[in-house]
Amino acid sequence: MPSSKPLMTQSSGPTADSVESALRTLETESGGINALAAALRGPLGEAFARAVDLIRNAKGRVIVTGLGKSGHMARKIAATLASTGTPAFFVHTAEAAHGDLGMITTDDVIMALSWSGEQPEMKTLVNYSARFAIPMIAVTSNATSSLGQAADIVIELPKAREACPHNLAPTTSTMMQVAIGDAIAIALLEGRGFTALEFAHFHPGGKLGAMLKFVRDYMRTGAEIPLKPLGTKMSDAVMEMSAKGLGCVCIVDEAGGIAGIITDGDLRRHMRPDLLTVSVDDIMTRQPKTVPPSMLASEMIEVLNTRKITTLVVTEADKVVGIVHLHDLLRAGVA
Repeated sequence: MPSSKPLMTQSSGPTADSVESALRTLETESGGINALAAALRGPLGEAFARAVDLIRNAKGRVIVTGLGKSGHMARKIAATLASTGTPAFFVHTAEAAHGDLGMITTDDVIMALSWSGEQPEMKTLVNYSARFAIPMIAVTSNATSSLGQAADIVIELPKAREACPHNLAPTTSTMMQVAIGDAIAIALLEGRGFTALEFAHFHPGGKLGAMLKFVRDYMRTGAEIPLKPLGTKMSDAVMEMSAKGLGCVCIVDEAGGIAGIITDGDLRRHMRPDLLTVSVDDIMTRQPKTVPPSMLASEMIEVLNTRKITTLVVTEADKVVGIVHLHDLLRAGVA
């Protein structure tokens, strides 16, 4: 019996219409970012600088608040500030009136996000700010709104068209909100000279945390290092390479200083009948690239990628103290 079910056609990929829609969305949102950049070069720049100074000089934290889509952006901004050295957390605008006002102290700064600036739920925070003289930064598209008039500093975002064809769904507007939040966070980071090492304190987990560890955390040490002295026959060097399984052997001088390195590539380049009888001195690559154990893992990855190598010798005072192989970094989730 033939099936009564309709035949289903499989899609061969995104249609031209969906791609065109995506491009329109990106172009519209990028237009909003460009408008924001233009505003910062003009009158908005002064308000932005004042907001950054206010936060930098605050004794307390930044309380970022918002409702709806602005609330989602506020939560992200608070997370970015906190992770880049500016103590901050999110307070839901509606929950503030139900006890969460107790999270806010007179040493804090409130950053309130509202596109219209007329959300009724924001009134509780506005009144609390005024009552206890807690400075408030308004991020809104309407400086003359209730929120804008109550705030100490207004960051007025340009009124750009939403990517939604009905100009309703918050898209371009939320993109500008999160962009200005990122701009504030990075301005504060750069202003205080926040370093990668400090950044590591707040990001100990995941791949980012792994990248912010040090070479010493990943290097092989002691008997795991393939080592042979100058003058060693290549037959012994090859045995050491095979035993340690790193595809290389470090050649050291009498004082233990790094003199050279022999890799699998060197063996291929020097392949000849008497290879195993000659001295390592004739085959090794002199002055190999070395790194200190105190280098950040992220910088070590950059060295490996730039030089297109898989192994790095770790030295201190020119003495070999470790070796790092790309495979170890891959297993650790760094590379």
